[in-house]
Amino acid sequence: MIVGIGLDLAEVRRYRFDERRLAWFARRVYTDEEMAYAMGKRHWPERLAGFFAAKEAARKAFGQAIPWRAVGVTHERTGKPALHFFGRYTELTRERGVRIVHVTITHTETTAAALVVLES
Repeated sequence: MIVGIGLDLAEVRRYRFDERRLAWFARRVYTDEEMAYAMGKRHWPERLAGFFAAKEAARKAFGQAIPWRAVGVTHERTGKPALHFFGRYTELTRERGVRIVHVTITHTETTAAALVVLES
């Protein structure tokens, strides 16, 4: 049974940071894994926008504000994105009766989108 759905869009241009702003934003929003992954890609602003959209979609699916760095996007060996929770939020899925968290991210040169579906 679906217990939550979250969808978010992010404009890629908002993630084309200069070096100083990138460092500031990264410390507040992204995990080290997310930054390493994004910065290893040619079009890294698209990845950062996608990660942000996934975090926001997770917040919407759970119906509560989750600190930006308490939820991170990781990737399975196949490349499929997945969400990982940190700190006191590691128990969030169990507390809400969520067995499976589905996440998908897509992006173009201008827009990133993410969808999160919570299944019991």
